[in-house]
Amino acid sequence: MISRIDLRGDAFPEDGIDRDLLPRAEFDVEAALETVRPICEDVRHRGGAAVIEYGEKFDGVRVERLRVPAQALADALAALDPQVRAALEESIRRARAVHRDQRRTDTTTQVVPGGTVTERWVPVSRVGLYVPGGLAVYPSSVVMNVVPAQEAGVTAVAVASPPQSAFGGLPHPTILAACALLGVDEVYAAGGAQAVAMFAYGTDECRPVDLVTGPGNVYVAAAKRLLKGRIGIDAEAGPTEIAVLADATADPAFVAADLISQAEHDTLAAAVLVTTSPELADEVDAQLAVQVAAAKHRERITTALAGRQSATVLVDTLEQGLAVVDAYAAEHLEIQTADAAGVAARVRNAGAVFVGPHAPVSLGDYCAGSNHVLPTGGCACHSSGLSVQSFLRGIHVVDYSRDALAEVAHHVVTLARAEDLPAHGSAVSVRFAEAAGDGEPR
Repeated sequence: MISRIDLRGDAFPEDGIDRDLLPRAEFDVEAALETVRPICEDVRHRGGAAVIEYGEKFDGVRVERLRVPAQALADALAALDPQVRAALEESIRRARAVHRDQRRTDTTTQVVPGGTVTERWVPVSRVGLYVPGGLAVYPSSVVMNVVPAQEAGVTAVAVASPPQSAFGGLPHPTILAACALLGVDEVYAAGGAQAVAMFAYGTDECRPVDLVTGPGNVYVAAAKRLLKGRIGIDAEAGPTEIAVLADATADPAFVAADLISQAEHDTLAAAVLVTTSPELADEVDAQLAVQVAAAKHRERITTALAGRQSATVLVDTLEQGLAVVDAYAAEHLEIQTADAAGVAARVRNAGAVFVGPHAPVSLGDYCAGSNHVLPTGGCACHSSGLSVQSFLRGIHVVDYSRDALAEVAHHVVTLARAEDLPAHGSAVSVRFAEAAGDGEPR
């Protein structure tokens, strides 16, 4: 069901792991650009009418207006299953606790007497948060996008999620209920590239935003790439990934269940086991056969596990295993080893790390308090998951007195001349020209 890559013995590269050796889903954002470019241009020129037409074309339902009525949000919350509501409320509570502690404070540094630089942290003014539809319903993604934006102090939050033919062109009612729980009343029935373009260019119903966040399919990722610059983006999210670093102490039933939990997302989902124990690998294979057969979405899971993006990687030592998972830079990385906390502390590249047998990825998906909007496709080697910081901008405020400027002015003039930008120096020396009589600072 799941292939193997044997890096034991002489097969382990002495000069480091080549990322191309490791399994990865095919996710060609560049090719998708040619599909989304005309969609985004159409939305730019025709606004909401174009968004509505693409919703009819791609989602199979035509809406009269894109914005979800306030009554529909209230009705969705009133009809929400009490157990689901309680679970969402707990997810929100825990996410708020974690993200509230991420808030930044302004910092003032006195560089010299009379000269300070203050770093102010200012939230973006308006954000568009994308919540995918498709094979599953993701109210948890509403929580993961909205909570850090609110905790950052963003004052205008808009959510877009694809219209659903089963619900009269509205987004899924659980999505609407989650928005209502969080106090978000600006929600749009729009999906795909056209939703990103709506946020970027604006329509008669939706004002343009400064930043778009949230996962989606390859067309959403392509639209974010295309429109980056006009809008800020969090990342180009690809198919979900789990990597598990395990030794002989791991429980094979736990490992198999966790691999399956991510393979359940879609057929491109990646599930990778890195282990020092061939015996564990065999036991996990046996567990996969049993657990997949009993799974609701077994066809989807089987395709994902059998795909080129999934594999079991055998290594000789945990040191080698760490090298493999750091090269892979997984969206989600579980450590199921002896001294799991110690091993986890040595990980450099991962979107989120889950420590020990009782911290499965699905806990992070819903109720750990961490954020589940994380870098994919190896981007965890240079990027972070969604956080309060994603919605903040650092602005340097420079405040120098005349004496403080005079003390350093000759250095500024010297460097300006060295770069052949004499007007830069003159912008300083002119401030002292009258006192010195020659335009040079004294």
